[in-house]
Amino acid sequence: MATPAPSALIELLKPITWFAPMWAFACGVVSSGQPTAGQWPVIATGILLAGPLVCATSQAANDWFDRHVDAINEPNRPIPSGRIPGRWGLYLAAGWTVLSLVVAAMLGPWVLGAALFGLVLAWIYSAPPIRLKKNGWWGNAACGLCYEGLPWFTGAAVMAAAMPDRRVVVIALLYAIGAHGIMTLNDFKSIEGDRALGLRSIPVQMGARNAAVFACLVMALPQTLVVSLLLVWERTWYAGAIGLLLAGQLALMAQFLKRPRERAAWYNGTGTTLYVIGMLVAAFALRPIVQGAM
Repeated sequence: MATPAPSALIELLKPITWFAPMWAFACGVVSSGQPTAGQWPVIATGILLAGPLVCATSQAANDWFDRHVDAINEPNRPIPSGRIPGRWGLYLAAGWTVLSLVVAAMLGPWVLGAALFGLVLAWIYSAPPIRLKKNGWWGNAACGLCYEGLPWFTGAAVMAAAMPDRRVVVIALLYAIGAHGIMTLNDFKSIEGDRALGLRSIPVQMGARNAAVFACLVMALPQTLVVSLLLVWERTWYAGAIGLLLAGQLALMAQFLKRPRERAAWYNGTGTTLYVIGMLVAAFALRPIVQGAM
């Protein structure tokens, strides 16, 4: 029986996608306000869970159930190209799911619960009959939650060994909502294949121009709320820093909107970078007040 080459396995698990949940997990650790001394093995295990395990699981499952779409959009991907033969893609996704749950259980019940929720979303995002990705509204919401909100929650829960402070949960949720726009940007590269196979991504439903405007609004409005909340919580300097990062994004958005299809990837690499830097700033802003009631 043919087996996948190690290089094809790495490509299937898409290490480049691990950064977002690993970064969000680190933001959760920072926002918890808990000392890191003596906690580095736990933190490292949590980062492993967020990226190379849970996120990689979602990538393997998505590639398996998307193999027909990829045959049109990206025929050189490991599964449609035959470099991962037979049903190996499905077996790898299932095995990574089990491994993720085992590691999550080692980190406590709150982490196990978050990981289980994230893995369920990862599977129903790609797998029929639900296949959330058939509709960009639901699919992008699931991705935003799994890439930003849940890892942030998990990082804070790991450090507190309990339910994170409500302020932490609110800020994590706002950045997860904003990530819906980031996911919309990712859909610009596959408009033709999505339309041909009946996948109703946001660009397919709204058209490239309207989808670009929508993505920008969805990214900007939650950050505006973050700035407002930090001002209410008297974290003025942090609010100002995030406001400046948002102003930079708005300037880049103006360029993106002139040629959305051609510049979607460019904005994903520039504006999104400012977005995630703002996440870390917000995490530091929460440190002195995580024990307070909302």
